[in-house]
Amino acid sequence: MNANPREVAENVLFVRTTMVNLFIVREGSSWVLVDCGLRGYHETIRRAAEGYVGHSRPPEAIVLTHGHFDHIGSLQALLSSWNVPVFAHPLEAPYLTGISSYPPPDPLVGRGSMALLSRLYPRGPIDISGRLRMLANNTVPGLPQWRWLHTPGHTAGHVSLFREADRTLLSADAVVTVKQESMTAVMTQRREMHGPPAYFTQDWQAAGDSVGRLAALEPEMLIAGHGEPWGGPEMRAHLRDLAANFASREVPRFGRYASRPAVTDARGIVSLPPDPLPKVLAGAVIAAGAAWALAQKRRAA
Repeated sequence: MNANPREVAENVLFVRTTMVNLFIVREGSSWVLVDCGLRGYHETIRRAAEGYVGHSRPPEAIVLTHGHFDHIGSLQALLSSWNVPVFAHPLEAPYLTGISSYPPPDPLVGRGSMALLSRLYPRGPIDISGRLRMLANNTVPGLPQWRWLHTPGHTAGHVSLFREADRTLLSADAVVTVKQESMTAVMTQRREMHGPPAYFTQDWQAAGDSVGRLAALEPEMLIAGHGEPWGGPEMRAHLRDLAANFASREVPRFGRYASRPAVTDARGIVSLPPDPLPKVLAGAVIAAGAAWALAQKRRAA
């Protein structure tokens, strides 16, 4: 598993865990881990951190942009040896304290095999109640130069991180730089500007609003949860275009959350739109049966 850690902005180490990125951020003599990638990468993360910060002391804190399986996969293994607090937005708490699973993914967004497989992805919850703390006041624990921004849509409590001094943006899944629904795009890391991974996005109106807020920051460097870092005027032009055309470019024409969001609160799921998949499958079976019957009739003629 080659995580290929590399510094992509001042004091920001980028680490890829197969299909999702995490970040080791230094400030002064301390450091913070932002997200924990996929399961099985805890030793990779520890080694990358030790090489980058120059010692084996644990971070000041772990900050989670949200609690989807690909961002918390190695969290519990790390906490088994690191006695550190974990910070997340209050609306992520039910998925991190054993109260609620996330809303079901939407495989009908129709954008590639990663979306089709999403029904198989874990959606929690996990329980780290003893370590979990709530983000507050837009300050990032252990990183006074950074602030967190509430960027809901992908999840209700999704956050991004921004450093004003050099306009470095850790967008997490609010904006990504690869077509995450496509296995081919993920394998090649072909750079494109997109909104959040569609199969796990539960509120498209909120997601579009979040993209608009991030574009308004005019970042110099955008470092996403999926895809390669991207900086400079070309990136900003693509980000502005994404914000301006989000509804036509990103919102799926069909799918469970295309026209109605999942409703969640601090206790988890409140209500869900009806699942269209059973009707779609029933229609496919009926169509296949009709095609088979027509073929048999033509053979008999």
